[in-house]
Amino acid sequence: MKRHFYLGVGIVSFILAMIGIVLPIMPTVPFLLLSAFCFARSNPKWEQQLLDHPRYGPPLRQWRERRAISRKAKVSAVLAMGAGAVITWFTIGWPWVLISIAVLLIAGTWIWTRAE
Repeated sequence: MKRHFYLGVGIVSFILAMIGIVLPIMPTVPFLLLSAFCFARSNPKWEQQLLDHPRYGPPLRQWRERRAISRKAKVSAVLAMGAGAVITWFTIGWPWVLISIAVLLIAGTWIWTRAE
């Protein structure tokens, strides 16, 4: 039962990560981290495929080994969240933009303070 739960969560988080590739407000790597975590407990072959991926494997391994986020990834994440806040401002405006700004401040600060 637990194995099926982890597999389901892993698949859903992987789908969310793929959506995050094209949407600036959606993160990618955190969902991939969750996918790798869940696949490690349900389908180790899929976990290994994520870790071996040429683009997404290195950040996943960096996080696992050192809890580190590269400078490029930090800048990209903060810029994407900033773009999301600007898009929110121009599309749905006040007071909803405050949610985007809160996410930017909280998540952006957390991301920026991780090791490189």
